[in-house]
Amino acid sequence: MSKLEILKYPDPHLHEACRPIEEFDDELREFAQNMVETMHGAIGIGLAAPQVGDDRQLLVADLSVGQDPEAVLVLANAEVELEEGEIRGDEGCLSFPDLVLVVPRPAHVVIAGQDLEGNPVRVEADELMARCLHHEIDHLRGVLFIDRVSPLKRDLARRKIAKRIRAGDW
Repeated sequence: MSKLEILKYPDPHLHEACRPIEEFDDELREFAQNMVETMHGAIGIGLAAPQVGDDRQLLVADLSVGQDPEAVLVLANAEVELEEGEIRGDEGCLSFPDLVLVVPRPAHVVIAGQDLEGNPVRVEADELMARCLHHEIDHLRGVLFIDRVSPLKRDLARRKIAKRIRAGDW
């Protein structure tokens, strides 16, 4: 197992849509484990493959941040089947260190995908897990949380990031 490098905005890979996973093999399982280890090492609750430079539709999530091995969720080819309600809340992203934005997300989602063996999986999630899964599925489509805020907030965030890049703090 090894930790992977998390790409930071504005890396162009973060805006690319991912390809569906067709091979469910040992390499995919090892990569998924490396993603989980990377997410836990960064003290995150979710990570999508494009954030570590991979173009496959794979995401990992764990609201326990590594405290409960049973809480780890790995989904391939995840799709949002149903969105209900809306909640606005603070949201961060491992590709945007120390940046928190208020982002609207569905309060309830139903997600369809596959496990690491290729078997169909359906997940129903509310509140924080719904936010997390919706955020990670956005990554698989090349959509970033900064894209979901108003143009003014997006511009302010980009300026803050540019300042941190110039200061060597990004």
